[in-house]
Amino acid sequence: MIRSMTAFGAARADTDHGSVSIELRSVNSRFLDLHFRMPDELRALETALRELLTKTVARGKVEVRASIHRRQATDPDSINLAALEQAAALFRKVQAVFPDTVPPRLSELLAWPGVQAVEEDEDTWREAVQRAAAEALAQMQAARDREGERLAAMIADRADAVAAIVAEVEQRMPQLVQEYRDKLARKLRDTVEAAFPGGFQNIRGEELSERLAHEATLFGLRIDVAEELSRLHSHLAELRQLIGKGGKKAEKSGSAGKRLDFLFQEMNREANTLGSKAGGLEVTRAAMDLKLLIEQMREQAQNIE
Repeated sequence: MIRSMTAFGAARADTDHGSVSIELRSVNSRFLDLHFRMPDELRALETALRELLTKTVARGKVEVRASIHRRQATDPDSINLAALEQAAALFRKVQAVFPDTVPPRLSELLAWPGVQAVEEDEDTWREAVQRAAAEALAQMQAARDREGERLAAMIADRADAVAAIVAEVEQRMPQLVQEYRDKLARKLRDTVEAAFPGGFQNIRGEELSERLAHEATLFGLRIDVAEELSRLHSHLAELRQLIGKGGKKAEKSGSAGKRLDFLFQEMNREANTLGSKAGGLEVTRAAMDLKLLIEQMREQAQNIE
């Protein structure tokens, strides 16, 4: 399945101590790049989160934000007065330097570490973090799947346009060769007549036919793009398999985005060769149109995992 690298997921899990919120933001990146923004209380759980993400996400820059919202105590006896006095002493020192400092609100004081007399360790929030992270990851992956479907449809649409151009060039090539044969014959006749009036009377028909055939053969070899067109057909078949638009997708290891990037490089190379061998304006235009479509597909592939 084609999956985008750009998505977002968020979830919250409640416990007796409060709630944990997890946000996941993913953007494009050549490799898997994880960044964590977590409070100190959850730092010990970073390894578990990293393992969870690496099992599911192959590429992308993923930012993990975690926050804790502690349940406010309703029992006055659960307040740690020593911690509260420590917060008050700190406030007085700050106010001595900045007299206009506004006193903290009750909710801020209760959120001060240690004020609520509840013992915490990494296990206090572990289960909630795991639940919230799993739900946020599921949301992010679902969004990546939906965006991936949209990207695959856009690429498939341009692949159809490429196939149509390739078919048109294939159909046009025999006519281009014949047109050149006729043009070559006219030029040769005009040149001989200009240099030696009546010169055709002194040239044997076999010799003239031989010369025309030789020149036409050389031209045919120079503009023969059958190999390039055949490879473009092969690349298109591989492309449809990778994006799941050409029947059952073949199971392959590795990143689909990286495979697509390499495939578009190869297709662009064939389009360049087609343009260099162009025997007519129509083929030149076809090569330019191919390069434009391939570049549009390559830009979309930059978003694919």
